[in-house]
Order: sequence, then structure tokens, then C-alpha cells
Amino acid sequence: MEPDRAPVPQARINEMIRAPKVRLVDDDGSQIGVKDTNEAREYAWGKNLDLVEVAAQADPPVAKVMDYGKYRYEQEQKAKLARKHQVSVNIKEIKLRPKIGIHDYNTKKGHVERFLNQRAKVKVTIMFRGREQSHPERGRDLLMRLAEDVKEIGQIESPPLQDGRNMVMLLGPTKNAGATKEDAKTEDTQRNEETLQGDGNGQAPPPQGAEGPSPREEIA
Repeated sequence: MEPDRAPVPQARINEMIRAPKVRLVDDDGSQIGVKDTNEAREYAWGKNLDLVEVAAQADPPVAKVMDYGKYRYEQEQKAKLARKHQVSVNIKEIKLRPKIGIHDYNTKKGHVERFLNQRAKVKVTIMFRGREQSHPERGRDLLMRLAEDVKEIGQIESPPLQDGRNMVMLLGPTKNAGATKEDAKTEDTQRNEETLQGDGNGQAPPPQGAEGPSPREEIA
């Protein structure tokens, strides 16, 4: 089970600091200067705080006076937040046969479109059996046909490649993927606005210069 807190590298604190001297930084960030490590440790303990080595590679190492428990907690929270914001690549897989029927093809294509609209990548695999392996062009044609059918929301990230008995193609979402519903909503809103700009009866006003005939013209 994944631990609740992200692991944070351990820093040397108090008696664990091995350098004979350290460049001491106070808990408010002010520079105190180079001190004997024992003296710096006593100084930190006098404030009921810890001496923490924050830059071990410096010469001498930099050590800061701080509440180490609070520092660890803050670092763990930062690490957890960074891990949460990492972009995870979601890859779905769809398997097809070279001689797939039109109904099954449309069903599989629907799954591909749904995955792409969810901003997921789709690994499409053609499975060859027996003599089908002697006609890889059929699998390639099928994959390219699928790519063409979903080109509005999916783009080829890895072209069809033979992988043993299978042929694999990777599709990734385009910028239009997942925007279908929003586009439809915008279009409906624009249509409603055009209706409201009509004559009040739900009809758009006639174009300029196309008014109806005058009463005299009607009589004539």
C-alpha cells in the first residue's frame, strides 16, 4: 500500500552532523557565521530547536537552527503536492481482428472516440492468426482507416508497427478531443441569441432592402 506521505531525503541533524565546523544560520534566516559544530548545536538547543545541515556540500557545511519536525512536515507536504501535480499518461488499449465486421468495427471505433475525448491515449492492436500473418497490409490498412475516421479528435503518435503476431498503432488526443459537448453548447447559445434578436415571434428580421411590397403594389 502506498504511504500517505511522499518520502523526503533525510538531513543530518544535531549529533549526526560530522563536520567539525559549520556556517550557522539562525532560525530567522540571519547569518551568524562559522562556528564550532558543538557550539552551534548548543546554541540551537538553547532555543529549544534543532541544528539541521541544509547544505552538506558547502565548505564548511551550512547548518540552520530550526524546528526539524515542522521542517520535515512542510517538506513532505511539498513533495506530496508535487507528486499530485505530475501528469500521468493514461493509455487505453483496443484490440481488433483483420477481418472485423462493420458492426464490430463501429463499436470499437466508438470506444476509441470515447477514450480520446477523455484525453487518454489509445493503443490499437491488430491481432493476426494463422495465415492472416502473411497479409500484414490488411492490418495496416485497417489501422490507417481507423486513424482517418477519428482524425478530428485523434492523431497518430506511433505509426503501425509489427510486433510479433500483432501490429500496434498509438493514437493521442488532439486539441479538439473532449470539446464536442462544449462546442455544441456554444452553438446552441449562439442560435438562441439569434432567435432573441428576431421580431419577437421567434422569426429573424428580413434582410435590409427585402421588405414586403407597399399597399399600392399589393393592389396593383
